[in-house]
Amino acid sequence: MPAKPAATAKLQPRAQPKPIVSSAHLVSDRSAEMSEFEFGLIVAGNAFHRWVVHCMSAAGLKDLTPLDVLVLHHVTHRARDKRLADICFIMNVEDTHLVNYSLKKLQGLAVVASRKNGKEVTYAATDLGRAYVQRYRDIRESCLIDALNADDALNKDIGELARLLRVLSGMYDQAARSAASL
Repeated sequence: MPAKPAATAKLQPRAQPKPIVSSAHLVSDRSAEMSEFEFGLIVAGNAFHRWVVHCMSAAGLKDLTPLDVLVLHHVTHRARDKRLADICFIMNVEDTHLVNYSLKKLQGLAVVASRKNGKEVTYAATDLGRAYVQRYRDIRESCLIDALNADDALNKDIGELARLLRVLSGMYDQAARSAASL
């Protein structure tokens, strides 16, 4: 006996699946991607902080916090003396006490020196500090940059990501000002 044709079911359009996100409690119908970005930023930020601490430790400076390492890098940047307010501004750190504590710690390790010009105090990396930063750079090159194995296309993507992070940083700053005025 020939098989009977199967009954044709009326096909319903598939509902758009809800995105699976890591921070579902924050998802907006208008941008689930923002929730995913924020979670990715948390994970990447923590990985980055762990990396800078371990890289600087491998360079020979142990027991530093991520902020200590980043302050040392900034103080070394462009070999110019910097004021506390400038360091905080460039690093987008609101609490000057945190940066000041890092500067005092770095001075105690003799990798940063301060100089008083009238009422103004400026900070600069010492020769020892610059040597640690150079060793950090060498380790970064061998552990991170070599592993990245970036070609022109990947470097272009990384540059675009950096640009997008700067844009979003400004948006978060504006949103923080708005929230502070509520």
